[in-house]
Amino acid sequence: MAAELPLLLLLILVAPVGLLAALAFLVRPRAARIPLRGRHVFITGGSSGIGLAMATAAAREGARVSILARNAARLEGARAAIKAATEQDVGVYAADVRDATAVSRSLEEAGPVDVLVCNHGVFVAKELEEQDMEDVKWMVDINLMGTFHLIKAALPAMKARTRETGVPASIAIMSSQAGQVGIYGYTAYSASKFALTGLGESLQHEVISDNIHVSLIFPPDTETPGLAEEQKSRPEVTNIIAGSSGGMKADDVAKKALNGIKSGRFIVPCNFEGAMLAIATSGLTPQSSPLIAFVEVMGAGLMRFAALCFQWNWFSTIENWYAKNKKNA
Repeated sequence: MAAELPLLLLLILVAPVGLLAALAFLVRPRAARIPLRGRHVFITGGSSGIGLAMATAAAREGARVSILARNAARLEGARAAIKAATEQDVGVYAADVRDATAVSRSLEEAGPVDVLVCNHGVFVAKELEEQDMEDVKWMVDINLMGTFHLIKAALPAMKARTRETGVPASIAIMSSQAGQVGIYGYTAYSASKFALTGLGESLQHEVISDNIHVSLIFPPDTETPGLAEEQKSRPEVTNIIAGSSGGMKADDVAKKALNGIKSGRFIVPCNFEGAMLAIATSGLTPQSSPLIAFVEVMGAGLMRFAALCFQWNWFSTIENWYAKNKKNA
């Protein structure tokens, strides 16, 4: 038995090294560094919240920044705020992402893009039975179709740019932790955000030969004007479940998002819970980091158990809430 111990210890040490070596060979796409300085960063939803914070941070890093949103007055306010914070001017474009023609025109005026950040998004939290179908369509049209419009309009010039410069480019898509796991009251919103993962996974296959890297960003509740409005009307059960996880400030999400984009990461979580969700939902998603792939492989079973614990808690919360309200009815 004593003679077997060194062999056992050797196996314990060698097995992880061997797995890491295998993962270093397997992970795709290969890791890339995507610089911002001197490059054109185009951000939608850039007049407030996460988009404004990302635009400000990118301008500080020396990027040429353009922002797009619907409200021209708010865009000018954002431009002034960014200039005051960074001494850098930014391009502003007023357009509705649901309007493919307006989006295409804005991108043509802005010029070739090196980093496209599809940050726009809307939500109305409500049980599907109570939700107006116009609200459902509104979320799908903006969150999903708006992203298609932007990528479709930007791609030809992005591809030409990477061929010319040889420097990798990025398409970043702002999803949500509600795009990784369904939440009570988020049926329509989660559907529109889950769809972005399928878009991103397929798109990465299509553009990697053009040296374009796709990033999906998954923030939690973030302190933005949009969240403040949502919390006024979302169901009580949603507030109980969503309130159990911590929120973040827009500046912190922007920092995490930009770091993920610059690293060429496909999945970009923004906090600890997001990192756990990323492991639990990694499935067939692309992965460029052997180390993170190692954590995903080793942690998959544990994360599945943790996920079942969360689901137990959420279903218990729903059952208790309905039991209490039936008694009081």
